Amino acid sequence: MGDLREFPLRYRLFLTAYPWRRIDPVPWAPLRKPLAQCRVALVSTAGFALPDQPPFEDRRGGDTSFRVIPQGADPGALIEFQRSELFDHAGMRQDPNLAFPLERLRELAVTGRIGSVAPRHVSFMGSITAPGRLVRDTAPEAARLLVEDRVQAAVLVPV
Repeated sequence: MGDLREFPLRYRLFLTAYPWRRIDPVPWAPLRKPLAQCRVALVSTAGFALPDQPPFEDRRGGDTSFRVIPQGADPGALIEFQRSELFDHAGMRQDPNLAFPLERLRELAVTGRIGSVAPRHVSFMGSITAPGRLVRDTAPEAARLLVEDRVQAAVLVPV
């Protein structure tokens, strides 16, 4: 985690004044069976989309939509739209598995560390500074999709 002093002044001012939300209690559900028997999905905030999907939009407060990434997708085909200017994007552009570890998840399934890879995964945009629509509409929609796919565990990849 970075130190606030590492950020440019305008970001330090924004981060200091931002009305951060506290969620208490933190939503949490323990696994009901061993991970080796669970279907696992990825949920990332890298802002990845496939070439045939609409790009994420750079809108005030952030784009609260998400893109569904199928299990068989080639991570190398993912296009990154993450809008944050506060980190070097080169690594995840070179290897999308850094922010959307789909190939690593497949390897875990092959070795039996997880039960199976979910048929669909979710990519959100990070840096959403106005999360109202995300919390009210988009996140529950993505959760319903994962429940429909009988996902028991999700790997959350914040970017």
